[in-house]
Amino acid sequence: MSAYETIIGLEVHVQLNTKTKIFCACATSFGEEPNKNVCPTCLGLPGALPVLNREVVKKAISFGSAINAEINQNSVFARKNYFYPDLPKAYQISQFEIPIVGRGNIEIEVNGEKKIIGVTRAHMEEDAGKNIHEGNHSKVDLNRACTPLLEIVSEPDMRSSDEAIAYLKKLHSIVRFLGISDANMQEGSFRCDANVSIRPKGDSKLYTRVEIKNLNSFKFIQKAIEYEVERQIEAWEDGNYESEVVQETRLFDTTKGTTRSMRGKEEAADYRYFPDPDLLPVFIDEVLMQEGREIPEMPDEKRERYIRDFGIKASDASVLTSELEMALYFESMLSLGASAKGSVTWLTTELLGRLKGENTLQNCGIDSSVLAILVKRIDEGKISGKSAKEILDVLVQKRGGDVDALILEMGLEQVNDDGVILNAIDSVLNANANKVAEYKSGKDKLFGFFVGQVMKSAKGVNPARVNELLKEKLQ
Repeated sequence: MSAYETIIGLEVHVQLNTKTKIFCACATSFGEEPNKNVCPTCLGLPGALPVLNREVVKKAISFGSAINAEINQNSVFARKNYFYPDLPKAYQISQFEIPIVGRGNIEIEVNGEKKIIGVTRAHMEEDAGKNIHEGNHSKVDLNRACTPLLEIVSEPDMRSSDEAIAYLKKLHSIVRFLGISDANMQEGSFRCDANVSIRPKGDSKLYTRVEIKNLNSFKFIQKAIEYEVERQIEAWEDGNYESEVVQETRLFDTTKGTTRSMRGKEEAADYRYFPDPDLLPVFIDEVLMQEGREIPEMPDEKRERYIRDFGIKASDASVLTSELEMALYFESMLSLGASAKGSVTWLTTELLGRLKGENTLQNCGIDSSVLAILVKRIDEGKISGKSAKEILDVLVQKRGGDVDALILEMGLEQVNDDGVILNAIDSVLNANANKVAEYKSGKDKLFGFFVGQVMKSAKGVNPARVNELLKEKLQ
């Protein structure tokens, strides 16, 4: 496989989280009774006219601003003509020649190396409905029809499935941090079409690309790309490339881990694009442009701030900013008085390390205020790190709880009384006068022995305070 280079370009459909649809006032809520949120416009009935939702335009501007893209003050909606059961009008309202967002870029990092991935365009369009196949029957739910989408098209700049997943995860975090989409992949709010081709290394020609349609899981996207690359290389090696690798749309079978042909790949001419006569060209006035450009702190900016202001390692800052919920959880802990260093360790290593399967930060039941109290009690010396791990185990098992109550209940509070600690130190040093003399003659390693003896003599004392007072005594 090292003799070939992989070429990957991605088309990502992001469902925007407006309250109503892009061209009508129907609700966009997910999981409703089939065909409940519909009207003459999204049903495609004759005479029904679309009216553009201003919030869709604003969210598109926000995305363009976040990726340093050109924002086209003037853009045009077009009709993309094709027939499918879940598209009652027999055309989709989209943008073609003049999209709202032009060229931009997204920086990714794979194996410690940074790379810029170009974004060709992002355009507004309406979603289609949903086909539901049950036994010998097919049903159509049009609740999703006319839901606003932002289709984000990358340049073919990715050279491996790892780069593709890094790009998708970065894109996913951007739209979540912007607050323009919930990007729920299971519900189809963030889904991807992958265009994959190969070529011999050193060759600059672009060969036949295959589109893998409707992928909505990072795991399956990676597997689909890797299978398709392997299939194309095998065809090349066997001399069957031209007959087996044709421009087509394929689907990924998640059970078999293979791709299969769905249909021939259409070109722009096949869709017979033309400007939609029912919609005026979009003009973005200065007020709307300014509203759209007022975006919150993005993941990269937040990551740099964490490193700069809190002295956090770059790798830890990357984990904290990988998801919006993670960053909000961390910042909430800081606002409640937990130390930055302690918050990083107990959130990213201890808590996340205990969450398995479907148990996530969002549903584990341990609020940021609970973990903040745990970190504060460690920082105050009220409990040791070892005791805190025991408490966290209980919190995870019970899906929450009262930290201070558990400290008392489990008898884990440390002794911080200097008098008690000094008495134990004096007893240990008096009983080991010969070792004290050896320590003072240069055997520094004996310090650990003294600490252990004090901890054994006075159970439950704060080891940090033992270290401080013992050093003073020995000096």
